Amino acid sequence: MQEIKVGIGDYAVGKKAGIISTYGLGSCVGITLYDRLTKVGGLLHALLPEAAYYGNKGNPAKYVDTGLQLLLRDFQKLGGNPRRTEAKIFGGAHMFTNVTSDQLMIGKRNIEVAKKELKRLGIRLVAEDTGGKGGRTIYFDLSTGKVRMRKVSNGQVIEKIY
Repeated sequence: MQEIKVGIGDYAVGKKAGIISTYGLGSCVGITLYDRLTKVGGLLHALLPEAAYYGNKGNPAKYVDTGLQLLLRDFQKLGGNPRRTEAKIFGGAHMFTNVTSDQLMIGKRNIEVAKKELKRLGIRLVAEDTGGKGGRTIYFDLSTGKVRMRKVSNGQVIEKIY
C-alpha cells in the first residue's frame, strides 16, 4: 500500500487508496479531511496558528488557517465536497512545561484556530485527540477514512483508531 509522508508545514491529498501519515506531532496539529462518498481525503501538518499573526512569512501550509485553505482547495479538485466532509484533529500538545504565557502556548492556539476555521468553513469535526504532553504519529487510511494514532505518554505507547 502506498504511503505518503507529510512533513511539518506540508499537506497531501489522495483518493480511494493509500495511507497519508505524519510523524512527530508535538505542539503542531494534524488535520484530516475526508469525504466518505468520493473517498477523497487530505492531511495538513501545521506548525503555527495564524499566518497574519506571524506576518504571512514563508510557506502558507505551515499555518493552520492558510494551510487548511490550501488543503481544502486540492481536496475539492479531487472531488471532495466540504458539506459532506468530516474533519479530525490531532496534536496541539503542551511541550514545554515552563511556558505559561498564552501567546507562547502554541499547541493550545493551534487547536483553537483549527476548530474556529473548520466551523467557519462549515466542516464537521467528528474526532480529536489533542492537548496533553505527548507527541503523536498518525496514519490516515484513504480507503476507510479511519486514522490510527500512536502517542507516547509517560513512556507508554498508546494506540487508538479514530
